[in-house]
Amino acid sequence: MRHPELLVPASSLEVLKIAVIYGADAVYIGGEAFGLRAKAKNFSRKEMEEGIAFAHAHHVKVYVTANILAHNDDLDGVRDYFSELRELKPDALIISDPGVFAIAKEVCPDIERHVSTQANNTNYATYRFWWEQGAKRVVSARELSLAEIGEIRRKIPGEMEIETFIHGAMCISYSGRCLLSNYFTGRDANQGACTHPCRWKYAVVEEKRPGEYLPVYENERGTYIFNSKDLCMIEHIPKLISAGIDSFKIEGRMKTALYVATVARTYRKAIDDYTKSPDLYRQNMDWYLDQISNCTYRQFTTGFFFGKPSEEAQIYDNNTYVREYTYLGIVGGRNEAGLYQIEQRNKFSVGEKIEVMKPNGENISVLVKRITDENGNDMAFAPHPKQILYIDLGQPLETYDILRREEMEE
Repeated sequence: MRHPELLVPASSLEVLKIAVIYGADAVYIGGEAFGLRAKAKNFSRKEMEEGIAFAHAHHVKVYVTANILAHNDDLDGVRDYFSELRELKPDALIISDPGVFAIAKEVCPDIERHVSTQANNTNYATYRFWWEQGAKRVVSARELSLAEIGEIRRKIPGEMEIETFIHGAMCISYSGRCLLSNYFTGRDANQGACTHPCRWKYAVVEEKRPGEYLPVYENERGTYIFNSKDLCMIEHIPKLISAGIDSFKIEGRMKTALYVATVARTYRKAIDDYTKSPDLYRQNMDWYLDQISNCTYRQFTTGFFFGKPSEEAQIYDNNTYVREYTYLGIVGGRNEAGLYQIEQRNKFSVGEKIEVMKPNGENISVLVKRITDENGNDMAFAPHPKQILYIDLGQPLETYDILRREEMEE
């Protein structure tokens, strides 16, 4: 049985560290150019160097995305960029463009090359082609079923790796090749500048009634007729492993540290539980489902894994999650007074009950006993995001514990 890698996204150095601590086997990141998430914070050279060192110290791999569909003007910059990456020594480059792939093979031949889902990898002949070009791994198109992935596994070299998205947002276009953003805004999704127009509100206009905009009602949150449910395969890990998938990929290089920690921790435990005992995995299913639902309002789908999904499987009904957590901060070191440092992300107050989320799966309810600023001045509440605070929660904490608050809809 193949033991799958858990591959987790990171939008910043902080999120990379959280992904590592909360259970990732590998992390994928973007540099400041040539990736498909231009709006993510992404990594400077210095941050990438620090992130790779941190991950490697924890025996976690780092893959760098360079998966734009390149134009002529990009190619010289790609060559220079890969020359820099050669010195930083990430574990792999994720590439979709054949020309970019050829440059990577020439400039940094010792770094593994993985072929992005953006290259529309839908059959075993494509996998074999990329293997012959020197690819170690190919990321399957989201449109593939488990049966198709299983057939690919049987018809490619045993040492070739299959990576597959198993959780996160689904694109309305074939493996991410969307023109809507470019058409509406001039920002090219295939050059990393997607504005996510599939998430906007739309109305229908009947041909003979111009100017009459008919809303398409889906639920109380709005009308999002292009917007799929989120992929979630937490209930089907045995089938994913049986299909021969080597790397379970989480979508979300635009997501917060809280989201990444929640998803990484839940899939880590599910994979490990199944490896120990299928019965243990089944027994803990309610915990996985509860935890995974804490970090999104979108409902879940199994996408194309079990064949072409029905409309009901992709489109929202009138139910949405009523539980949401607000991200408050990440625990750092302690000061001379014994208080724990955090970089605050949302408002909270002395006397308030919040929750400590730990990498090992524990969630502990605590009371905020004290908040001070950097100078030791007591504060009744913490009003401004991004400021450094020191807190007493009445019990010991550990670096990289996450603070969050449960919110209930009225």
